[in-house]
Amino acid sequence: MDRVRAGGQEVDFTFTEEQQAAVEAARAVFADVAPDSVPSPALTPGAVAEDFDRPLWAKLAASDLLSLVLAEEHGGAGLDTIALCLVLREAAKVLARVPLLEHCATAMAVQAHGSPALTAALLPGAGRGTLVLTAAAHGRSGHDPAELSVTARREGSGGDWVLDGTQTAVAWAHNADWIAVPAHSGEGEAVLALVPRTTGGLTLAEQYSTTGERLAELTLDAVRVPAAHLIDAPGAWERLRQLLATGTCALALGLGEGVLTMTSQYTSKREQFGFPVATFQAVAVQAADRYIDLRAMEVTLWQAAWRLDAATGGAGGPLPSTGDVAVAKIWAAEGVRRVVQTAHHLHGGFGADTDYPLHRYHAWAKQLELQLGPAAAHEEALGDLLAAHPLA
Repeated sequence: MDRVRAGGQEVDFTFTEEQQAAVEAARAVFADVAPDSVPSPALTPGAVAEDFDRPLWAKLAASDLLSLVLAEEHGGAGLDTIALCLVLREAAKVLARVPLLEHCATAMAVQAHGSPALTAALLPGAGRGTLVLTAAAHGRSGHDPAELSVTARREGSGGDWVLDGTQTAVAWAHNADWIAVPAHSGEGEAVLALVPRTTGGLTLAEQYSTTGERLAELTLDAVRVPAAHLIDAPGAWERLRQLLATGTCALALGLGEGVLTMTSQYTSKREQFGFPVATFQAVAVQAADRYIDLRAMEVTLWQAAWRLDAATGGAGGPLPSTGDVAVAKIWAAEGVRRVVQTAHHLHGGFGADTDYPLHRYHAWAKQLELQLGPAAAHEEALGDLLAAHPLA
């Protein structure tokens, strides 16, 4: 980020000291983490990650990175979406196997819209890492509340809510303590229910992601949720979905930067005809194209993250973020795919060796490309938005 002039005034887009401190703390935590070496199930049938990295999770908690986005009254630092994305970017460089995105995004939703009872029950433990949160959001794009496959109905005035339905591809559900489940209430707006994993009527079936991690198919059969554990604030689910999509863009950026660095190191050492292959024009041009992809991914990410924070309001009022998040996800999905494809090409056959971490980065890149909707889904959403609000 840098200083630019807008409307005759200089606007400072540099990261704050607090945001930069979060980056330094994240780099210290991830410094000794080796890129995830769990074999791909496509190459080794049945090989999956048993759990997320518990020791790393404890280090994140000890460094106050799990409470980064929580307000001071909940034991946090009170930072923003940009700070979270900066930490996620560092996590993706080493393929950190922790539910950092889902946990923090869910905590932000509870903090912004949850009842006092819900915030008191969840946020202190979430900040310390003793409670793990996740969201049932990655199975579908979720642009339209009518697309949600879980329904919620209220029993009587002010009574419990009852949830029924199925949600697929829920990340970290087998290890989370609470799961945020979006549901269609039949009244237009989606609601968000916070459900303990051990709740009666909630069953989890195993599914597996492209990366080999264990996902879950949630089946809810008359699951009862107290009214205090349900968020029905207008736009709460949409904001959580946008937070998750923007965080996914940050993960894609960090992964892409890690892959390009790995490729640069390899091509500078690999020699053909007595010269490093990095000195060949064809190699340099391909690497330069991928660098441009990463810079485009970065600028659209920070635009989306800034818009999300500005959407909460301020002196100028709330700002819409839907279009910016869609643009960022389009660039992230397309860009990270091109980066790993070029990396495989420039590594030659060496990149296909399962003892070399590139194949794991490729699997993660494919997961991030499709997570919360591929580029085509967000292009369609952006087209609908432009059609509804034509540019002047």
